[in-house]
Parts: sequence; structure tokens; C-alpha cells
Amino acid sequence: MPAEWEPHAATWIGWPHNVTDWPGKFPPIPWVYGEIVRKLAPGEVVRILVNAAIQQTQASRILKKVGVDLARVDFLRFPTNRGWTRDFGPIFVRGDKGLAIARFHFNAWAKYKDWKHDAKIPERAAKHFKLPLIQGKIVLEGGSIDVNGRGTLITTEECLLDPKVQTRNPGLSRGEIETVFRDALGITNTLWLGKGIAGDDTHGHVDDLCRFVKPGTVVLCREDDPKDLNYRPLAENRERLQGMHLERGTSIEVVDLPMPAPLHFDGVRLPASYANFYISNAAVLVPTFNDPKDRIALGILAELFRDRPVVGIHAVDLVWGLGTIHCLTQQEPKP
Repeated sequence: MPAEWEPHAATWIGWPHNVTDWPGKFPPIPWVYGEIVRKLAPGEVVRILVNAAIQQTQASRILKKVGVDLARVDFLRFPTNRGWTRDFGPIFVRGDKGLAIARFHFNAWAKYKDWKHDAKIPERAAKHFKLPLIQGKIVLEGGSIDVNGRGTLITTEECLLDPKVQTRNPGLSRGEIETVFRDALGITNTLWLGKGIAGDDTHGHVDDLCRFVKPGTVVLCREDDPKDLNYRPLAENRERLQGMHLERGTSIEVVDLPMPAPLHFDGVRLPASYANFYISNAAVLVPTFNDPKDRIALGILAELFRDRPVVGIHAVDLVWGLGTIHCLTQQEPKP
């Protein structure tokens, strides 16, 4: 599985349509998607999943208004339940004969009942683009893993090994999961962090707390307030990383990424995190939260990604859906 910063042929997103994901706050969401597509399209094709012709028309109207060149957009009539393409979309891998799709099972984070359309997307993608499918044979969401493109994968025990809460694969051991990573994604080295961040509806997705930015470097969220719910889990993850090694036995460079102040809406703690950025060909898109630490996070990432601009995307409305930019995108690497 290539790293996210490697050249893309396209980015996949699912156009938002499920109002229950943003109850009472849906109207601005398609416009946020429009802004994301506007930043992606100059560097790569954007493949947009739509349920019907009317949704494609609505999306095209918004994209035109914000200045997107529709020649850079590929609409795919693939029905979805939700728009979180990172988790159910095709995970592309490179093989001896070109691209293939690693097909894992999806069950809506072991939490929701409407997932059957989403679960079919990898198969639809493989059929449409005539790509082979590699069967992953476990339940896995794309946001639960991050890779460096050299054989190392990072994930969390909370998401993949918790035996009681949102259990994806009951009875499956750490070693059995690592074997699937090896066979389906070419992973030779799996790093296990502990818990994810507060407010995370997925129960521990790694793309809200720790991300590879180079083959030997990760950014890890840091909470400085000892009273905050994130303080201890993030500190423990930092301790774990200090004792871990990459695929060739070298140590990992860990760069601190701040956490925004706790963000609540309607009494709910939201998973606001700068780690949920997306690395596209044309820019690194980073969620921002009207927080003084926005500029600090953007500055840290700009120092790490010297080869493309780092752009903030206002995500206060978006995160009410319990996810932001990385959650709704999925990269298709160049063959």
C-alpha cells in the first residue's frame, strides 16, 4: 500500500446526502465539500460517488459556483449510505501487474445499521475499472490504519482489539490481524498504539491522532492540559512510539501536533483534530476550527510538507458529522 504523499491518479469522495450525519446542520456541508474539491481538482481527478442523477446535478451546480473545472471531476453512480469514503472506499495497492484493490468488510464501525451500499463500493470500483480484488477477510475501515509506503503500518488497539466496544472481528488475535495486513497490504511491520481521542465515534481511528508524513516521521497529537480527556491517552501513545521501530529497525521521528480546544455542539464532544488532514497532489488540506492553534498546526505541517502548499479548510460544521477531511477522502495512487 503506497503512502498518501505518493503521486495520485485521483481522489475519491462520496457526495454528502445523509442528513442524519449532520442533524440540524446539513445545509452548509455540500459547500464545504465544494471547497475541498476546489483545492483537490488542480492536482488530480476527483471521483465523486453519487446516488442518482439529481444528486449529480446538485453537486455540479455547487462545484460550478465555487469555481471547479468539471472536466477534472468524474461522477460515479455508485449508491452509498454515507459520505465517509475513507472507511468504506477502495483501498488501492500496487502489485507486479499494476494496481489492485484490497477489499475489506465494512459494517458501519460496528455501530450503525445502514451500511450495505457502502460495503459494496470496493467491488463496484474493481468492476468499473477492471482491477483485481485482494480479499482482506476482516472488517476494517481505512481510517483505522496509516502507512509509510515502505511496509510499516500504524493502528490502535482500541479500534481493532477491543473485545467489548464496537468489536469488528470478535476473537481475532493481534497476530492474525497482522497476517491479513501482510497478505492484503504488503505490511511487514505493524505498530500498535493504545487509545484514540475523545469524541471519536469510530472508537479509536488512528487518523485522528497519529499520521505518517515521511517514511520515518509521524506527527502525533499532543494535549497540554492535564485535565483534558485526551491528555493521558496521547501521552501514553507518545511513550509507545518512543520504543517502536520502523521496518528496517530504525527509530521513528515524532513531531508534536497541537490539539484544538475542546469543541462541543449540542452537548456532544466532537473529535476535532488537526491530524485528520489529507495529502493530495496539489495541497495538504488541514481541518481548522476557529482556534488560536489553527495557525500553529498549519505552520508545523507546512515545515514538514515543503513540496506542496498546506491549506486550512474550515471544519467546525463538518466535524459535527464526527469526522473531517481525511475521513471523507480516499486516494487512488498512480499505477
